[in-house]
Amino acid sequence: MQHHLYSAMAVALTLCTTWPTTALAETFAEQAEPDFALALVRYQGSYNPRPNGLARLAWEIRRRTSIAVDLEVAAADPATDVIFEYPLLVWQGDTDFPPLGEAAVIRLRRHLSMGGTLLVDAADGLADGAFLRAVKRDLARTFPDKSIERIPSNHVLYKSYYLLDRHGGRVAAQPFLEGLFVENRLAVVISANDLAGAMARDEFGQWEYDVGAGGMATRETTFRLGVNLVMYALCLDYKEDQVHIPFILQRRR
Repeated sequence: MQHHLYSAMAVALTLCTTWPTTALAETFAEQAEPDFALALVRYQGSYNPRPNGLARLAWEIRRRTSIAVDLEVAAADPATDVIFEYPLLVWQGDTDFPPLGEAAVIRLRRHLSMGGTLLVDAADGLADGAFLRAVKRDLARTFPDKSIERIPSNHVLYKSYYLLDRHGGRVAAQPFLEGLFVENRLAVVISANDLAGAMARDEFGQWEYDVGAGGMATRETTFRLGVNLVMYALCLDYKEDQVHIPFILQRRR
């Protein structure tokens, strides 16, 4: 099980220290065999309320970076060992759901303790909605000795690829991200703002959901946060190396 998770991360380690131009990144990613896929947490409930959101993020990652991401979004049952094949899991939903089984809790704990990352994205756009309450209930079972907290604004997540001071999303339900730290590593990222809703486009290329007055700027911020999340999840040993800071400041604003 550890082999799958660490192998997926190892493939991407060299990508974390290179900053190709958009054209070179797109060419590389399109020609390479996929070495990474986004995966939804499949549970008993509405686990895929935004079927076109993550697929669009995968396309943007291919276009903007040198990560050869699979354009097909997987669905992984947390009660099985298949979750160890995916460094980044995405837990989406828009309503309450039954508690995860004990096997799922144990594997989710192992996945996140081994270096995996979990993004929780509330499609209902509610900071205290039924979905996030249910997720936090199960996270409390997964890590009973840890608490969910606000992610500091200076965390490396906000500068792993783009420099960000906003969070995007279909709605502005919460002006910050929450998270859960495992051994001083941010293992769980929680957004109440429906990130996938802001990224979703239909088969005709039309945006599926309105994002209000923010328009394309909000969508762009959402995509940038998505890219940062993927970079952070894959680059397990990413540090705030001062050697990279000037280059990031020049290239990513």
